[in-house]
Amino acid sequence: FSRKEGDLRNRADTEKIFAKYQPTHVIHLAAKVGGLFANMAQKVEFFRENILINDNIMECSRIYKVEKLVSFLSTCIFPDKTTYPIDETMLHDGPPHPSNEGYAYAKRLIDTMNRAYAEEYGCNFTSIIPTNIYGPHDNFSIQNGHVIPGLIHKCYLAKKDNTPFTIWGSGTPLRQFVYSRDLAELTVWVMREYHDPTPITLSVDEEEEVSIKDVALAVAKAMQFDGQIVFDTSKADGQFKKTACNKKLRSLKADYEFTSMPDGIQQSVDWFVANYDSCRK
Repeated sequence: FSRKEGDLRNRADTEKIFAKYQPTHVIHLAAKVGGLFANMAQKVEFFRENILINDNIMECSRIYKVEKLVSFLSTCIFPDKTTYPIDETMLHDGPPHPSNEGYAYAKRLIDTMNRAYAEEYGCNFTSIIPTNIYGPHDNFSIQNGHVIPGLIHKCYLAKKDNTPFTIWGSGTPLRQFVYSRDLAELTVWVMREYHDPTPITLSVDEEEEVSIKDVALAVAKAMQFDGQIVFDTSKADGQFKKTACNKKLRSLKADYEFTSMPDGIQQSVDWFVANYDSCRK
């Protein structure tokens, strides 16, 4: 369901939703989210609103005897000062990057509470740590969207207006990206097959990590943009890298084939262009 059903920051609204649908299995995707600059500007709101959402969903899942709750975390909640690749055991080893600490601390507590609910109440709650997600139906806002959808929107406008395609930052930070359909398939697998309160990272392999510059060039190619590409180094880069290890996933599902980045970006660009008037942006 969507936010039109109720405000998950509000306990009464959340109770009404659970009472209405009586869910047996819940995939918890709800969150206040945004890109680097939104996280830097609204740390209080990112912490408070996510704490409220998470507490309401987890407690209602217990009260309404949900058989399985799968919540989404993020690689940006890992410690800033760490060794790479990072894995699920390192989640609480140090403070997150200051740029998104409000969001990160709220999300980390999902893992803490999953283990607490399992220990105290026997609840089957777990969490997923995806790397950067992209694909059709995303939020393509330039100000508040994530990396790839924001770049797709920027490139579309640059092509339309015959202006430079400007990327915020140097383009040097490295990221792993997972296509939304792949993540959806793996999430269903976690719901059905993975029964452990500790998180599991759902990510492409380490060697698939790419720079923001490479992503921007791939977006330009998919958009058939042949104009000037500019990197605005007056804008912050954020965390340089946060390489995630998917060894736990590969030990359980070794043969899964992820969508390649060129294919995923092309599908995302095609969807955005076809749905420009109605998509979130």
